Amino acid sequence: MSLELDIKKSFPTFTLEVAFAAGPETLGLLGESGSGKSLSMRCIAGLETPDEGRIVVNGRVFFDSAAKINLSPQERKTAMLFQNYMLFPNLTVAENIAAGLPNGTSKTEARKIVSEQLELFGLKGFGKRYPIRLSGGQQQRVAVARMLAARPGILMLDEPFSALDSHLKSALEQDMLDLFEAFEGTILYVSHDIDEAFRFCERVAVIDHGRLAEIAKTEDIVSHPATLATLKVSGVKNISPARFIDEHTVEATAWGLQLKTTQTVPPDVAFLGLRASYIRKAEGAGDASNAFELEVKRVSDSRFERTFIFKSPNSKKLLQWRTSKLIETQDDPPQRGDRVMIQIPTDKIHLVTH
Repeated sequence: MSLELDIKKSFPTFTLEVAFAAGPETLGLLGESGSGKSLSMRCIAGLETPDEGRIVVNGRVFFDSAAKINLSPQERKTAMLFQNYMLFPNLTVAENIAAGLPNGTSKTEARKIVSEQLELFGLKGFGKRYPIRLSGGQQQRVAVARMLAARPGILMLDEPFSALDSHLKSALEQDMLDLFEAFEGTILYVSHDIDEAFRFCERVAVIDHGRLAEIAKTEDIVSHPATLATLKVSGVKNISPARFIDEHTVEATAWGLQLKTTQTVPPDVAFLGLRASYIRKAEGAGDASNAFELEVKRVSDSRFERTFIFKSPNSKKLLQWRTSKLIETQDDPPQRGDRVMIQIPTDKIHLVTH
């Protein structure tokens, strides 16, 4: 394994206690704000010191509390890209890239490496510019070039696209995919966006309140979430506490609805989740499985989607139904106050026990 992490760090109101391993892959770290994603990476980089545990990268021990090993950030040779890129404003682009080079690099070798990075990231001709004269996308490219110039053993990216507009983000994501394919080692990618993680990451580790809630292939995280934390970060909009009725029936207590399920309901089921896009309009009286008449409380539109907010007759808890405006055409879509017969597919209900 390229990365072995097993650490604990306590604060007055929060404890980080995570353990996982990663190979030469892109591993996403997903979780709500303050869950411990960035803190985990800072511990790997040596910017924070765990209270106990062990960190090993490419066979080299970075930290071992039992053996009293704690390498400095400079000794660890990690590369971490923050949300604000952290370029040196008083240095040119070329000087910023060179700042990542190991001590002892000759001037000739430094010029060669900087030239290669400028060429690789489409920055040729920008070497003498200062960061203030660069766009957000160009600043990000400089920051990534500086990372790679250091020949790091592990790459760590902390929500690198959060400050970019959607057009620039889309273009730079393609550059990032090329970078990930070229890097031979572990890449940790912190995000709160499941779609972003789906594009970049082979596996995802869900961090919840300082603990590892689940780690699995990205496809499984989306298709078969196994915990409440994973339901939330994987984009499930409809979540309810659940009660076992029988092997193929579960009650969504938040909505006061009993639902039939294709899968077997575990006796200790705790929550169920339903993606807003899975709900559909019931077509007729014969289409009765998990069909309910609900009142439309609100309708809202985005560019490509229409969202209906329903109120269950047995509860004040609201339920979301999301349709694609590109696929589904509705000449007379439901309006606020209408009552609509909707259906919840029996094979699209996520059940979790914790």
